[in-house]
Amino acid sequence: MKTISTYLLAGLLLALTSTRAEAQRIKGSDTVLPIAQQTAEQFMEQNPDARVTVTGGGSGVGISALLDGTTEIAMASRSIKFSETMKAKAAGLELEEVPVAYDALAVVVHPSNPVSRLTRQQLEDIFRGKITNWKQVGGEDRKIVVYSRETSSGTYEFFKESVLKNKNYMSSSLSMPATGAIIQSVSQTRGAIGYVGLAYVSRRIKTLAVSYDGTNFAQPTFENALDKTYPIVRPLFYYYNKANAADVAPLLQFILSPAGQEIIKESGYIPVK
Repeated sequence: MKTISTYLLAGLLLALTSTRAEAQRIKGSDTVLPIAQQTAEQFMEQNPDARVTVTGGGSGVGISALLDGTTEIAMASRSIKFSETMKAKAAGLELEEVPVAYDALAVVVHPSNPVSRLTRQQLEDIFRGKITNWKQVGGEDRKIVVYSRETSSGTYEFFKESVLKNKNYMSSSLSMPATGAIIQSVSQTRGAIGYVGLAYVSRRIKTLAVSYDGTNFAQPTFENALDKTYPIVRPLFYYYNKANAADVAPLLQFILSPAGQEIIKESGYIPVK
């Protein structure tokens, strides 16, 4: 009986080890979340033994989870910060960055807003609190209500870097925990302005044409993002620990394959290949 129990225990441990080896966790950016979910689902259909769980929370949350070992892959809509790289080195981790898609960041307002376009400088002045009424940019006499993502969001960081030129947001801007919250708030507030990933654009909100040179304006569309006519375009990343390269390789290979990149394109994002 002792021998049988020993074999049973060994078999159970082997089964558990195999299950853990097949399990992959992806966590982080809400922007990357839709394509991560869809590619993971397709990957599991093609690989019945694979188990992939995908959760959001923001780029910073995902990278923190990667550093503390509670996820195998971190999704990020911004590059890793220097401080995060230092934490990884201190922990003895070597992180690898893989661009998996590109995304256009759309500036959105309430559908009733007559303003149709803004320059980068006007956007900077609005989000920094220097322009406070829509009449200052050709709109109605209405107070501007600024919505942004929370500080752990890669979208927050990228907008600050690209549009605000690394200047601080106005202190009275309203921080939202997720893209869906910005869409809901902007769709219900006549004086609102915010920003969302291109794939999240819907009829509930109105997108604005943007110009960085003050002359050439472009709407946030797939075509304009693809040829970089629209200026607010960013790469989206997967990060992983190089020590786990063999475990995450099949999933990464799939998202970068023609099938995976087609899913990305169909989802409204720009493929990297």
